Amino acid sequence: MARVRQLVLALVVLACAASASAGGAHRHHRKSRPSARLRLLPAAPGASLPDRARADRFRHAYISTRLASSTSPHHAHGRRAAETSTSTSTSPESSAFAMPLTSGAYTGTGQYFVRLRVGTPAQPFVLVADTGSDLTWVKCRGASPLSSQAPSGPSPRVFRPADSRSWAPIPCSSDTCKSYVPFSLANCSTTPPAPCSYDYRYKDDSSARGVVGTDAATVALSGGNGADKKTKLQEVVLGCTTSYDGQSFQASDGVLSLGNSNISFASRAAARFGGRFSYCLVDHLAPRNATSYLTFGPADDDSNTHGGAAPSAAPAAAPSRTPLLLDARMAPFYAVTVDTVSVAGEALDIPSEVWDVKKNGGAILDSGTSLTILATPAYNAVVAALSKQLAGVPRVTMDPFEYCYNWTASSTPPAVPRLEVRFAGSARLAPPAKSYVIDAAPGVKCIGLQEGAWPGVSVIGNILQQEHLWEFDLANRWLMFKQSRCAH
Repeated sequence: MARVRQLVLALVVLACAASASAGGAHRHHRKSRPSARLRLLPAAPGASLPDRARADRFRHAYISTRLASSTSPHHAHGRRAAETSTSTSTSPESSAFAMPLTSGAYTGTGQYFVRLRVGTPAQPFVLVADTGSDLTWVKCRGASPLSSQAPSGPSPRVFRPADSRSWAPIPCSSDTCKSYVPFSLANCSTTPPAPCSYDYRYKDDSSARGVVGTDAATVALSGGNGADKKTKLQEVVLGCTTSYDGQSFQASDGVLSLGNSNISFASRAAARFGGRFSYCLVDHLAPRNATSYLTFGPADDDSNTHGGAAPSAAPAAAPSRTPLLLDARMAPFYAVTVDTVSVAGEALDIPSEVWDVKKNGGAILDSGTSLTILATPAYNAVVAALSKQLAGVPRVTMDPFEYCYNWTASSTPPAVPRLEVRFAGSARLAPPAKSYVIDAAPGVKCIGLQEGAWPGVSVIGNILQQEHLWEFDLANRWLMFKQSRCAH
């Protein structure tokens, strides 16, 4: 319990420090803004950009806390990354399975949702697809020792372990609980044997508390003989969350863990289906019926829609490839090495240590963060270069962004300068302009980046990842990506 309290305290301190330092840093380096400016409110749909930005800052503090605890000698024995060897065995029926994936903008969040059926008989749930989580959990009722606590949210979908024939609690004394379950509680009793319990803290004031067990997940197979078949993934590590707080989880039934961890859904499922998984994120403001897929096994074609769209007449471009850094230092996050960032074809002067995980820098991809967060030296360089190119566009004010523009002031919309991120191995990410100069209100666009503390990690958020197919090859430690239509 003391360990948990220390981690939670660190999270709160870091969150406050991140907020304060961000504001202080901005005041230090920012130039004065134009005197003629207009304050505008965010546009619909409901995912307020200030709210997203605030949630992202707290999530960044949570990420920093996790990374700090994983490199601390005090905690080095307590949490381990996924094993380096990954089985690539496949089921006889198929080499892949897919799960529908949609933007959560219709709920007012910046997350992406996936549908999963767990238990026997299977019960359907809508979960946040999160590459930064190592524990999959669902809202739950009726699991000892917290059976008297009912979930406080309005979700009609609640998992009941007593109704599942395949549910099995994990003992508190087990190595799985002690070494792999994040924020596990250390107060174990042997008479009677206590289940593994957790108090999982996220961004703002959100938390999830419950017990851990294993259960079956039912998935739809693709490929094979073309028949519509389903199979069960046995012994999926599942948190039964009997109590939760905060707004983060009101719109979903829980979290699907896609992080680098022995107990994550991604690691367990990828081990059976080719050692890899992929996802394609539709536009973050896409409607609810714009569906792409989270796939385990070989990535689908450029549409990533599993037969729902006609293939493109143009030949598919070869994906870019860069090494995945899957070591304990960065677990459960997926780190990559950034070589250079350029704007309008010009490489920016960013110190190399900003991208070096061994020097308290580095960059991770995180599907649970909306806006990309860059450590101060990178943020300053990128924003200065973009704003210089957009200097002729009238400025407006819209918190929390530093640079916003009246895009309707001219009959000819200005050209957005090209942003390009070059990763190790010459892999180049050239996102569409709407992924970094984002729609913030009717007729208003903002440079959609946030500043993170330095030293500290930079986070490539889901808006910068949108409309690309991302494949995480865990067996061979590669990240592959290419532009994609994602949904139609």
